[in-house]
Amino acid sequence: MKKTIIAIVACVLSLGAWAQNDNQTTNNKDGMQTVKFKTSAVCEMCKETLEKAMAYEKGVKESNLNVDSKILSITFDPKKTSIEKLKIAVSKTGYDADELPAEPKAYEHLNACCKKDAVH
Repeated sequence: MKKTIIAIVACVLSLGAWAQNDNQTTNNKDGMQTVKFKTSAVCEMCKETLEKAMAYEKGVKESNLNVDSKILSITFDPKKTSIEKLKIAVSKTGYDADELPAEPKAYEHLNACCKKDAVH
């Protein structure tokens, strides 16, 4: 019975670690974490908009959007914010964050060049 309980606990803990790695989370030496989200950003204006919005989020040290890969990297203090809060912040800016879709109202306020169907 004890072995079964230990096995179940080990599985649950490993699932939690796996779920965090879904966002490519890394721990930095200074206590900060870096997370990467796949976004719907398409241009340099998207980069500027997202990086500026992330600068105003509590606990965010830096952010960088690679426009070609659409990957947003955010370095943050896990004591001040969470991965989920950062995803929501990206969504409220008008962009998808992994599986979380952009908030419709925020998306509608994006410039035409920043829409998903924009031609570049």
